[in-house]
Amino acid sequence: MPTVRTSGRDRALHYLRETVLADPNVQGTFLNEVELADRIGVSRTPVREALLLLVADGLVEMLPGRGAYVPPLTGRQIRELLELRGILERHSAIRALAENTVPLSQLRTLLIEQRRLAEDTGGADGLNIATAFIDRDMEFHQALIDASGNTMLARTYAGLRVRQRRLGVTAVFHSAPRRLAVCTEHERIVDALAASDETATLTAIDDHLTLSLRVLLEA
Repeated sequence: MPTVRTSGRDRALHYLRETVLADPNVQGTFLNEVELADRIGVSRTPVREALLLLVADGLVEMLPGRGAYVPPLTGRQIRELLELRGILERHSAIRALAENTVPLSQLRTLLIEQRRLAEDTGGADGLNIATAFIDRDMEFHQALIDASGNTMLARTYAGLRVRQRRLGVTAVFHSAPRRLAVCTEHERIVDALAASDETATLTAIDDHLTLSLRVLLEA
């Protein structure tokens, strides 16, 4: 099979989205294009192109004479994101229960992986542990969204990935107890789904998002 070549811009964009913007310490700071180019192994042009795409997504601001700035998400943006998640996740849970498409095995496997990461103290590798934990977290929720069978809904939810990753890592980076609490909240969701209890499922989802919002606003 022919080798698929990734453009410099795409490499830069992936690195910025998955690594740079996921770091809580980057929020509220300026990015150095030269340093980023060196780390990614590309010239400044692809980095600038990638940054402009992030500007279009509202994740980065280009300030004249100062460069690329990563603005922290405001309380309103956090609330709106969690509100949108709630709408999509509740609808998907209802559909999945009605159509008997709940991916219980997948959800349980992801929960086991999350709990293992939650129990890892991390040490100097704390950011990587937090990032891996949130990656499993997003897979957990995306699996439930996908079970709705609505492709457009699933794509809409997937489009929230970068913002969710930023918020998620921020919420659990300095708090091992929060990681363990998330696992417990996910377990309640899975147990309710396994019992085909729609009311309990929706309550568990709402409780999880309410607690997440509280932690994020206090972070």
